[in-house]
Amino acid sequence: MLKQTRPQEVPYHLIGQQIMSDNRISIGVNGWVWTSPFDTSAVHLIKQAHEIGFTTFTVPVEEPELIDVAAIKSMVAEYPMELVVSGAYGPTRDLTHDDPKFRQESLDYIGKTLSICEQLGAKHLVGPAYSAVGKRRQISAEQKQREWELAVKGLTQAGKMAADHGVVMGIEPLNRFETDLINTSAQVKQLVGDINLPSVKIHLDTFHMSIEEQDVYQAIVSAGDDLVYVDTSESHRGTPGEGLVHWDKIAKALNDIEYSGACVIETFTPACEAIADAAAIWRPLAPSQDHIAEQGFKFLSALLHS
Repeated sequence: MLKQTRPQEVPYHLIGQQIMSDNRISIGVNGWVWTSPFDTSAVHLIKQAHEIGFTTFTVPVEEPELIDVAAIKSMVAEYPMELVVSGAYGPTRDLTHDDPKFRQESLDYIGKTLSICEQLGAKHLVGPAYSAVGKRRQISAEQKQREWELAVKGLTQAGKMAADHGVVMGIEPLNRFETDLINTSAQVKQLVGDINLPSVKIHLDTFHMSIEEQDVYQAIVSAGDDLVYVDTSESHRGTPGEGLVHWDKIAKALNDIEYSGACVIETFTPACEAIADAAAIWRPLAPSQDHIAEQGFKFLSALLHS
């Protein structure tokens, strides 16, 4: 059993040598790091990510009609990359909305996005699919329970669609400033337990965990075998390794549960209209978006790979 160390005991560049001894974790980057929306003009970012050294690329789908499947497949054929698809859930994409037309709009969007996953050969659709990002209110326990039940019902429908497309959905908790429904690993574990489908699993994010979890190690261990995807960004949502996240605990937890998925850098530019307002992205989070990708890759490689 490896000794768990405090961050100050081991320099960050040595943590990977102490914690991880193989490359079962793929290091990736989300197209949102550079641009929004992701469309044909952004497909070249897959080449850029490949040249940096990433082995997973997450395609963010704000509007399904903008995704050029043929161009992405052509780029990946030349610059091999495992693909993941990330959903974007604005105000009208909300499985917990009182108005059924918005719940149906969310399911329609998820269906289109799952089709993109299948066409791209992407095995995971990730994100907070239960509700609109930025939906935060003081509501009664009765209303909270009703919305929970709507989330279970909607994600059960979505999960069955996902299975038909050969895709697993990773459901992401968000911090309290972005949702009032699912904030912690324990809550999302309960949610996927209530859904009880092999096509609906867990997606965790180091930024949200740094706000909501008492212990990020325990949060990851609790997710256990249900964890299929991890977003990595700092406590200020910037470059991994340049903030206050407890990376040593995260690396140890991933090792202890024998996680074999992707760890993907996700952050946003202020120009990301679908998310920046709800996520409070008011200023650049690094000297450049390339800095986030390049330095983040170096840090995560040292952290997770020997």
